[in-house]
Amino acid sequence: MIEILKNFPSSVLAFDCTGEVTKSDYETVLIPAVQKALKSNDKLRLYYRIGTDVSGFQAGAVWDDFKVGVEHLSRWMRAAVVTDSDSIRFGVTAFSFMIPGGVKVFPLDAEVKARAWILEDL
Repeated sequence: MIEILKNFPSSVLAFDCTGEVTKSDYETVLIPAVQKALKSNDKLRLYYRIGTDVSGFQAGAVWDDFKVGVEHLSRWMRAAVVTDSDSIRFGVTAFSFMIPGGVKVFPLDAEVKARAWILEDL
């Protein structure tokens, strides 16, 4: 499941992943939020929390995640990924060069630092 996190500026998309993340989560939550935010912001920041209770990502969800990132590549300012998953940390790090403003991966116990970094200079 993907939920939108509140109390972030309109230029920061903030999501929390729990349980199983499905293609439907991307189609009904994440993609519409990105499209809406792009209408009123030239550049976006992403705060993406993946909790320890995430049981997996459906194949279609992984593909949609990649497509959303690449489709609007020049409009991503920076991304903070908060997770304790080594495989997600590795995957994010491998593709981090694609985000112009940079990507940082933070462990779950550093959420305060991740939020501070994503909001820096706003």
